[in-house]
This record gives sequence, C-alpha cells and structure tokens, in this order.
Amino acid sequence: MALATQAYAARTLSRFAPFTGLDVEPLEELASATRVQHVNRGELIVHRGDRPSGMYLLVEGAVKLFLISSGGAERIVRLVGMGDSFCEESAFSNAAQTLAAQASCDSLVLFIPTRALQNAMQRSSKLGEALLTRLSERMSALVVGMEQCEQRSSMQRVAHYLVQHANRDADTPEVQLCTSKQTIASQLNMTPESFSRVLSRFAREGFIRTQGHRAIRLTDYSGLMSLAV
Repeated sequence: MALATQAYAARTLSRFAPFTGLDVEPLEELASATRVQHVNRGELIVHRGDRPSGMYLLVEGAVKLFLISSGGAERIVRLVGMGDSFCEESAFSNAAQTLAAQASCDSLVLFIPTRALQNAMQRSSKLGEALLTRLSERMSALVVGMEQCEQRSSMQRVAHYLVQHANRDADTPEVQLCTSKQTIASQLNMTPESFSRVLSRFAREGFIRTQGHRAIRLTDYSGLMSLAV
C-alpha cells in the first residue's frame, strides 16, 4: 500500500507546477515523504495560528483561505483551485499561519513536508526558482485583489471575476462556479445579496446566461471585459 501511495504521489506531483520537470530521483524522494489526505467539506485543513511543517497541493476539490474579523464575519482572501498550492510561505518561514484553510467541498490534497522540499531544492535549482516565481505571482495577485476591492465598483468586481475564471475553449466562454455564491461574494468583499443582484442585472442586460446552479455563459464576453477594466 505504501508503494502504491508513493507511486500515486509521484505521478500527481509531476503533473503540477512547481514540480513539473523534476528529475526522477528528487521527484521520488519528494513522493516518499508526501502524505495523501482526503478532507470532507467544511473540514479545516490548517487553523489560523498553526505552524505548518510543509506545503499543500490541491489535487481535487476546492479550498478557501480566510480570516475572521473582530465582528465575527468571514473574509475570504483566496480560493484555491485544483492544481494550486497553499501554505508555502508559512512552511519556509516557520511563521504562524495568518489564514485558515478549509475545504469548500470534499477534496484531496497532498502534504509535502518542508524537509523534503528543502532536500529537493538543493538537488534542483529549478524547483527553488519555480517556488519563488509562484510566491511572487501570488503576492502580485493579492495586491490586485486589494486594489479591486478598494477601487472598483461591485459591477466591475463581478465582471472581473467572471472574465478571470472563464473557460475560453468553447465558442461561448463559460464559468463553472466551483464553490457557493456566498463564498465568491466574500472573496469580492460583497454581500451574497449584492452579488446575486449584479448577476441578475448582467443577465437582464445580455452579458450572461445562467445554466443551472453552477454554470454561467458569458454571452457578451467583450462587454464584460470592458466593464472589468
């Protein structure tokens, strides 16, 4: 069973950045130390104040990173999608985790210990460079998110979210909502009611067409892009 888990971890790590392109030996060493975790919807993976001794990679499902305000309100800082990682900053700095991580649905994550990461980085400079690039991109995205919440209207925020998350492979771009509207609204610093009102307005004005509870077709993609600026 342990060998099967290691083989699965090696195959999975090799599919996702920053581990793509690793040589066989450092990849297998990482995989041997990696833990596979199945988490249920609503389960906390990391508590605020924890000092994670490694980083996480989301293989399936969705995870939200959030904090609780002094008034008890939940403020979502980042939604983690499949193939993305989280907690790297605390893993390498040994600082207390500022954000809690919770599964938004039944999910599968890999936990990669810091010691194994450090060993792999010593053997592969590309891994260290890839991790640094990822953290830099995340910092930039955080600043953009703060700017969006402070300087953009609710319509601009929703338009930006839809454009950013659209699957543009189809003739008509489509957004699959992988989490609840309440969660998305929190990330955009809006109430769920305000988020729903903007979506309803976009539907009335021909920008989008909803399909069921989870799919939104962007029937006027260029118009939404103009709004998002």
